Amino acid sequence: MLSLEPRLRDIVAQEYPRFSDAEYSRRHDALQKVMREKDLDHLLIVTDHRVGNAPQWVTGWPGTVEAYVVFKPGETMTMHVEWFNHFPLAKKIAKGIDVRWGEHRGLALTIAELKKRGAKRIGLMGPLLARKQRELEKEFQVVECDADYVRLRLSKSDEEVDWLRIGAAFSDTGFDSLLKNIRPGMTERELGNLVERAYVGEGGTTFIHYIGVTAMAKPSLFVPPQFHSSRRVEKGDVVFCELSGSFWDYSGQVLRTFSVGAEPTPLYRALHETAEAAFDAVTGVIRHGTTMEQVLDAAAVIEERGFTVCDDLMHGFGGGYFPPILGTRSRPAGPLPQMTLEENMTVVVQPNVIARDKPAGVQVGELVRVTKTGFERLHKAPRGFFKA
Repeated sequence: MLSLEPRLRDIVAQEYPRFSDAEYSRRHDALQKVMREKDLDHLLIVTDHRVGNAPQWVTGWPGTVEAYVVFKPGETMTMHVEWFNHFPLAKKIAKGIDVRWGEHRGLALTIAELKKRGAKRIGLMGPLLARKQRELEKEFQVVECDADYVRLRLSKSDEEVDWLRIGAAFSDTGFDSLLKNIRPGMTERELGNLVERAYVGEGGTTFIHYIGVTAMAKPSLFVPPQFHSSRRVEKGDVVFCELSGSFWDYSGQVLRTFSVGAEPTPLYRALHETAEAAFDAVTGVIRHGTTMEQVLDAAAVIEERGFTVCDDLMHGFGGGYFPPILGTRSRPAGPLPQMTLEENMTVVVQPNVIARDKPAGVQVGELVRVTKTGFERLHKAPRGFFKA
């Protein structure tokens, strides 16, 4: 079902896809640099209660429940995992790692391992429950390194971009299935099923699929909700969506809008044309060195046409929801990030243009890669206001 070039299809076809040894060495070298900068003797890299993906970036194991990775350059990494039935697969996927069952006391075993290694000043990368962090701080000087992890994930390697291309293909085929197979009478829940059936059998998983459905003649929704309702699709509805199919930890994100059995109303036509113009204006200034002010200036077309936004205009993506997170001048997304775009950052540009006087909106946009002189599309889904 997927339109993938052979080298990408070969990645998907692996029993358990894994990055090259050279790519893991690049990541480990980056961690070593963080340790030198902060004068650390060890790193503790954590997934706790299914939150945090740093162990996956470092070892390949997704950290399904808990994963505590002890990292020191030149020494074999130790990783305690839960649960026992997850332990065999963790050993298989996390090659070259001393993987151990956590025995439902993984942090205690990890602390014992750190003591055995003579650790004194450790960096913590990933979330820990407060009570667990207190246990860690009883024994070691702990330095927070989450900001360093985010910084390391902002710019992608060539191998990571390839995995994002696969995630983008999953997302695109999910949208294609939704557009081609939606019918009046279907519930929003069934629409989510259309999306997932397009890529789960190909090796994809779901990061999100937000799907909004409302009547164009009497709209009641301006941004796609995060959970599907039992509402049924009717002729004359507008459907707008934000879809992220994933290849392991690498997701695409495609945002599109279409009508069901009717042409767009003048309001929805104007909203969509403005969103497309904003996408083109923002991507028109994207390149290595672009400032946040330049992005906001480009997005001003939204306010110039009398509209605003609800969702973020742009955000970093690929392994997490990363900086820069931007709104517009009429709907800021907090303090303006003090940064510029860099080559090989991957960002989602997603103008969710909404009316100011009624609950109506559209979604447009997708994940792109920042290049030295511009941007590269990672998606192949066609653009436009479609009619199902």
